Amino acid sequence: MYVANRVARIRKTTEPSQWHYVCSEQNPADHATRFVAAAHLPLTNWFSGPEFLRECNLIECSLEESYGLVKAEEDVEIRPQWHLCTKTSGVEISQAKSTIVKTAQREVYQEEFESLTKFGKVSQRSTLLRLDPFVDEEEKHPLIIPPNQHVTGLLIQHYHDQVAHQGRHFTEGAIRSAGLWIVSGKRPVSNIIHKCVLCKRLRGKVESQKMSALPSDRVCVNPPFTHTGLDVFGPFTVVTRKTRGHNTENKRWAVIFSCLNTRAVHLEVVESLSASSFICALRRFLAVRGPVKHFRSDRGTNFIGAVKELQIDSSDSELKGFLQNQGCTWTFNAPHSSHMGGVWERMIGIARRILEALLMKTSTRLTHEVLTTLMAEVMAIMNSGPLIPISSDAGMPQVLSPAMLLTQNASVAPAPPGNFELGHLHKNQWRQVQMLADSFWKRWKQEYLSTLQPRRKWTEERDSIQEGDVVLLKDGEAKRSEWPIGLIAKTITSSDGKIRKVMVKTAKQGVVREYFRPICDVVLLLSGNRNA
Repeated sequence: MYVANRVARIRKTTEPSQWHYVCSEQNPADHATRFVAAAHLPLTNWFSGPEFLRECNLIECSLEESYGLVKAEEDVEIRPQWHLCTKTSGVEISQAKSTIVKTAQREVYQEEFESLTKFGKVSQRSTLLRLDPFVDEEEKHPLIIPPNQHVTGLLIQHYHDQVAHQGRHFTEGAIRSAGLWIVSGKRPVSNIIHKCVLCKRLRGKVESQKMSALPSDRVCVNPPFTHTGLDVFGPFTVVTRKTRGHNTENKRWAVIFSCLNTRAVHLEVVESLSASSFICALRRFLAVRGPVKHFRSDRGTNFIGAVKELQIDSSDSELKGFLQNQGCTWTFNAPHSSHMGGVWERMIGIARRILEALLMKTSTRLTHEVLTTLMAEVMAIMNSGPLIPISSDAGMPQVLSPAMLLTQNASVAPAPPGNFELGHLHKNQWRQVQMLADSFWKRWKQEYLSTLQPRRKWTEERDSIQEGDVVLLKDGEAKRSEWPIGLIAKTITSSDGKIRKVMVKTAKQGVVREYFRPICDVVLLLSGNRNA
C-alpha cells in the first residue's frame, strides 16, 4: 500500500517522457550498496555526482537487454570477502585512530604543541609537565588523552565493555595496557561507570528516601487499640482428630492486632487465611477491646477480601475507606513494603520467639485448644514487657508496660493475703484506676515517646524518582538478571512532599502491566527528566 500510494502520486504529477534510465556506472547511489574501499572512493562520482548533470544536453544511457551469465570475479554486485581486504582496512583504522587522537590533543593542548615545537618542552604551568610529553609520529609510548573530550568517553566505554563491566581498577588497567594515558583519568572513568546502565542492572542499589516523621497514630494519647496495625503469621500444625492408625493434622494461623501508640498486642487464632475466618477474628477483637478508629495493614489477600466483605469504600489509590458499621478508616501499605509496617512486624518476631520457648515446655501434642492457650500466654508476656529500659531509681519501682494500662494494675502479681471487708471492696477504686492511667500516660510522654524520635537510618534526603524514569523492578523470586525493566508511570507524594511510592509500568510478551511499589523496590537506570 505504501508503494502503491507513492506510485499513484508520481503518475499523477509526472509524465513518462520525463523519466530516464540511469546506468549503474553513472548512478552514485549504487556506491552506498556496494563495497568500495575508502582509498578508491574519491575516484568515483560519489562526491561529484553523475557527469550528465553538468552537460547541457541529456545523455541517455542505452539499456541493453542482454541476460548472459556474468563471471563472479567480474560481477560488481558481489562483495569481496573481508579477509582479502584486511590489510588495507587495518591501515585505515590505524590512520583514523591517529587522526582522532591528534585532533583531540590539539583542541586541548594547542599551547603545549607550540611550546614543544619551539623549545622542545612544555611550560612550567602546563598540566602535562610531570608526564614529560614529546611529539612523535610513532606509538611507542602511551598516547596522552585529554580528560574532557567526547572521544575520551568513547574510549573508556569501549575498554569498560572489554573487561565485562568490572570496576574502575579493571577499566583503567585495560586503558593503560592499550597504550593510552588519560590525564586525571580516575574521575572520567568513574563518571562513565556511574552512568553505565548495564552496571546499574548488575550492581545498582535500590532507591531510598529520608525517613518520614512519625504518623500521628504513634504519638497521640488515645485509649488502647484506637489506632491498630494488624497482620497474620504462621502457620502452626495442630492435631484435629486422633484415629487408630494416625493423627489428622490441620494448620492454624494467628492474627496480631498491635496498638500503634501503647504497643499493646492482641492475638487471635484463625483456621484459614480466608476473608471469612479473618472477619470472625476481627469481630472477636472488637468485642473484647472495643471500637477502633484506624486500621493499618499490608495488602494480604485475606485483608483485601475482608475489605470487600465489609464493604469498605476504595475510591482512591491508597484504598482508604471506612468500615460501614464500625466507622473505622483502613489504610493499606504499598505491596512488598514490609518496612512500612515495622511497628507490628517487630511484634510478630517477638511473638514467634516467645511461642517457640513455650512449645519447648509443652509435652503434649499441639491441638487447637492448646495453641489458643499458648497464644493467650504469649499475649500476656508481650503486654507485660517494658517499653523503656528498667530504671535503677528506687523511687520508680513500677515498670512502664502496656499491661499497666490494659489491666489497670501496677503489676501482674497476685493480690497479697489479708482480711478485707465487703464494704471496702469498691472504696476509692476509681481513684486508683485513674491514678494508674494518668501515671502511665505521663511516663509514656516523658520516657517512651522520646525514644521514638532518633532516625537510625535513612537520614539523608535523596533525589526523587520522577515520572518517565526507566527503572529495574525488584523481584525477590527471580534472579537479578531476570528482573523486569519498567517505566515510572506515576509517583505518589507523601504528606512531607517526598516520593516514597510509585506506579511502575512493565511489558512482557506484549502484555502491559502496572505495579504499585515502594521506591526501595526499584533501581534507577535512566532518568527521563534529569541527569542519571
